[in-house]
Amino acid sequence: MDKQLLGLIEDQINKELWSAYIYFDMAEFYESRGLHGLHAWFEKQAKEEVEHAEKFCDYLHSVGASFSLKAIPAPGKVYADLREPLAYQVEHEALVTSLILAIYRKSKEVDDITTEHFMSWYVNEQLEEESHAKGMLEQYDLYAAQGGLGLHLFDKEIAKSRD
Repeated sequence: MDKQLLGLIEDQINKELWSAYIYFDMAEFYESRGLHGLHAWFEKQAKEEVEHAEKFCDYLHSVGASFSLKAIPAPGKVYADLREPLAYQVEHEALVTSLILAIYRKSKEVDDITTEHFMSWYVNEQLEEESHAKGMLEQYDLYAAQGGLGLHLFDKEIAKSRD
């Protein structure tokens, strides 16, 4: 495997695990405020990010590539209100999409058809992730930003969406 492409994938494994760490942090933020639906959403998101990292590792094993894991930085965010994690989720998913696309482009550049094909799943996954994140923020702004019953119903609806 091309050395630069391998480096991008190693970095992405780290970013997937960092994403999990961020989403676990968001889950705990919401749980500490009694929002169990949002807690469940972000906890499941965190687990999916770990699965994404594992999928990258499995792929590298399948093509016989040796790789190294890197340290995972702390989430480093302090949220001032209930909206901030949702807005950060949108921002973070856009970052992850840009990283996925960089790997996809590099695989095309070096004519690594196997990796290009493998990465197409992630490209589609990121489209879905960004759409969900934006939708949650829009719903929060429309129904839950004022708190009260709207927030309660939003939290309950988010819990149902993860079943």
